[in-house]
Amino acid sequence: MVRGGVQRVAVVGGGPRGLSAVERLLAVRAAQEVPGTTLEITVYDPFDPGPGRVWRTGQPRLFLMNTPSFYPTVIPSEPGMAKPLAGTSFDAWRAAQRDAIRAGQCGLGPEEQAELSRLDASGFPPRALYGRYLAETWQAILDAAPPGAVVRHVPQEVARVGRTPHGFAVTTASGRAREADAVVLALGHVQARLGRDQRVLAESAARLGLTYLPPAAPADVDWDRLPAGKTVLVRGMGLNFFDVMVQLTEGRGGRFSQRHDGRLAYEPSGQEPRIVAASRRGVPYRGKAELDSYYAPSIGLRWFTRAAALAPRRAGIEPSFDQDLWPLLHRDTLWAYYSTLARVEPESVSEGFLARLDEALAVEGPAWEPLAARVAHDGVAPARRLDLRALGAPLAGWHAQDRSDLDARVLAHLDEDAAGSARGEDDPVKMAIAALHRGRAVLKEAVADGGITEESWVSGLRGWFEGLVEGLASGPPALRIRQMAALMRAGVVGTVGPEPRFSIDRSEPAFTASSPWVGAPEVRSRYLVEALAPANVVAQSDSALLSGLLADGLVRPRFLAGTDGVPRPSTGLDVTAPPYRALDVNGQPVEGLYVLGLQLSAVQWGTAIAAEAHAFAAPGEAHDGAPYPSGQRTLRDADAIARDILGLGA
Repeated sequence: MVRGGVQRVAVVGGGPRGLSAVERLLAVRAAQEVPGTTLEITVYDPFDPGPGRVWRTGQPRLFLMNTPSFYPTVIPSEPGMAKPLAGTSFDAWRAAQRDAIRAGQCGLGPEEQAELSRLDASGFPPRALYGRYLAETWQAILDAAPPGAVVRHVPQEVARVGRTPHGFAVTTASGRAREADAVVLALGHVQARLGRDQRVLAESAARLGLTYLPPAAPADVDWDRLPAGKTVLVRGMGLNFFDVMVQLTEGRGGRFSQRHDGRLAYEPSGQEPRIVAASRRGVPYRGKAELDSYYAPSIGLRWFTRAAALAPRRAGIEPSFDQDLWPLLHRDTLWAYYSTLARVEPESVSEGFLARLDEALAVEGPAWEPLAARVAHDGVAPARRLDLRALGAPLAGWHAQDRSDLDARVLAHLDEDAAGSARGEDDPVKMAIAALHRGRAVLKEAVADGGITEESWVSGLRGWFEGLVEGLASGPPALRIRQMAALMRAGVVGTVGPEPRFSIDRSEPAFTASSPWVGAPEVRSRYLVEALAPANVVAQSDSALLSGLLADGLVRPRFLAGTDGVPRPSTGLDVTAPPYRALDVNGQPVEGLYVLGLQLSAVQWGTAIAAEAHAFAAPGEAHDGAPYPSGQRTLRDADAIARDILGLGA
């Protein structure tokens, strides 16, 4: 809608997704002729647009990205979208900055120049450095804005979005309201209310004088509250755990060095606490394989191709994840593991094994799985047979006599995992994970927007597969695994064990943690850190904006039916098909209110993953040489929203 010659668009959230929304609005605007009208875009975020909160440039330099330099972008490269006005991928920006450094023309600070000088395409950048890329990209986009387009930044949190007779009123925390004809919710990660158990711990800690640090972005935490020399319990061993670990060790003056055997050693500064980590599996996420590309070049998808994954949808059939999609990806995972094993350890398989396995995997219907298992049992050395579920839970079923026994087992696991990462494409386990990793790109496209049954979304994809694949394929740089091993050898880090139980001892105030699988006294500490990302669940959000939108009925959670057939609220908002207009409490589309990014988690899988600069299929696949469409899905969503706002349709 254009009133008085001005179209007003509010973008709520100035991080990467908000940046993409602005970039697409300006690019689409530049591609059309709209004489006599003004496009006025207002971006609301307390932090600088581009980096936003998560990628802000002032955070500790030790916090690393979880993807290598060649991966992320906020600038689309797919055909069919309006040509970008400015900006490049992060890796192209990195290379340009390095050239500028060599020419003595780089305008970045000494610390950033030093980071860039030692960062190559396969290296993992500091998050603050990625924030600098986002900040410079934001400015380049604004500098290239077409005539008749104005972008401004309001450095405040949005407290409420309400309907008006002409559109929306966007009210900030200061109480000031501004008009908008369209609103794009690009909120990113928002704070969540504590769960019941967490509330008990937090309230008890406050009464007893204990220190409880709830789930938060690591850059937001006051780590000085954790004193040197004291035991600190850390719950969660996913990606946030490694930020906690490095901040409390290297961030306090400790030093890692290379040993003669290739492992790392750690020299404490004396300022570290004693870190004791706990998680359901009892071990951290596995480290990434050391590769020069995002996908292992030697691993393709023979069964779980795009054509096979999308065939049910194209035939008008709603498939099940467990029955229709997983069996195809499972075949590829087995083939990736065993074909790599046969290549690097031929002595571990019998003659003709791969040919027999190939025949078994080609069998249609459910009979393939027991047949393939029998072929592996008869043709592979027992210690080298693949147990996919055990990869994600390596301590399952094992009892530790005491804590030293447990930590010795965890340390051996870390050393083995780090060695596998170093072997790259010559490691069978890492290549099984590589098949899962490549399969995710296909799966994201296949399951989006009602691509599978609600029951299998809830019980299969989100119920068991997501946890497995995240623990295997979404892990940290291999460096972090090597560092954790060094810290365990130095006695700085220990573990609790699988399936930990947390409570509070009120008689002698302390947090306690124990594992039913470890025959040892409980761990006691006056300090507990929740190394967990805030839950991305709209109904549990601590955001005044989301709470208000839900209370006003302007948005609603999407309800999905589980195995019992009872619909329950899912993690994300209910929306139309792209361009993702919000649905109100009555299920009616709210014209002019759009959702972009993480709050689409009920209709898209993997919404937290950044857009991919180069997402190419492996040679031999049906999609040979072309990007996986899921790689830049967020950018396509932003483009569709921009086109709809500007009246161009799909």
